[in-house]
Amino acid sequence: MRLLSTLNSRRDALRSLLAASLAAPLASPAQAICCDERPQPDQNPASVSHQPLQILCWNIHHGRGTDELINLERQAAVINSSAADAVALQEVDQNTVRSGGADQTAVLAKLTGLHGWFAHQLDFDGGRYGQALLSRWPLEDCTVHWLPGRPDRERRIAGSAVVKHPVRTFRLITAHLHHNNEGLRLEQARELARLCQHFRETSPLPVFAAGDLYAVPGSPPLQALEKVLQSPAGNTATLATFPVTSPTRQIDYIMYAAEAGRITAERVEVLPEQVASDHRPLLARFSIR
Repeated sequence: MRLLSTLNSRRDALRSLLAASLAAPLASPAQAICCDERPQPDQNPASVSHQPLQILCWNIHHGRGTDELINLERQAAVINSSAADAVALQEVDQNTVRSGGADQTAVLAKLTGLHGWFAHQLDFDGGRYGQALLSRWPLEDCTVHWLPGRPDRERRIAGSAVVKHPVRTFRLITAHLHHNNEGLRLEQARELARLCQHFRETSPLPVFAAGDLYAVPGSPPLQALEKVLQSPAGNTATLATFPVTSPTRQIDYIMYAAEAGRITAERVEVLPEQVASDHRPLLARFSIR
């Protein structure tokens, strides 16, 4: 009888415990623990650390150096030694007779290990002539934008692409303004400024514009561009890019526009290369977040 009484007591206790657990409220989603929970990415831009970004601008004179030799290998060596992440090139040939039929963008992309895109400006000498962009990261939305021209003048373009930088996607533009018509050069600069303003108004992406503008600091074309873009701080006396052997003036530029705090310009310099082209390369270092 004592054994039966003990079993009945244990049965009654078990029933009470079960009833209490069923009556307790279920844990809310906020209280529940999931074995595969992962932290959500931080949505606060201020918490993202700055990452370095180096942009090179260079008129490569279709690969031809001051010794009259077309040598893409030495131009690729300059790009590689600069450690540039993105490159804006002007005066680029694609399959022309004068350049030995080479697709210069493809050759330079292969020699540098960068992604490449050719911006076709005009048909020339059995091939095509224009500009190019190279990038350490994939290029998207590659577009040719026509700048103002005249029937009796060489048409000029700006080429733009979205660069898929792992920290902050940005837009990169290469441009080459007219070299011997001041009025036309000013019109082209105004159109380039309008294009950059359009990109800034329709997208949050930072914009970098680089090119051979054939205009000196403080000139009307630069003033037009500086209404939208800014240049990295630097002493213009030390940024002369042309002529290559003994540079006396700056005509090549890297400019940018972005939300406050997104881009910090750290350094801009002219590289000491004086044989591979008729312009010296311009390199700017930024931090981007």
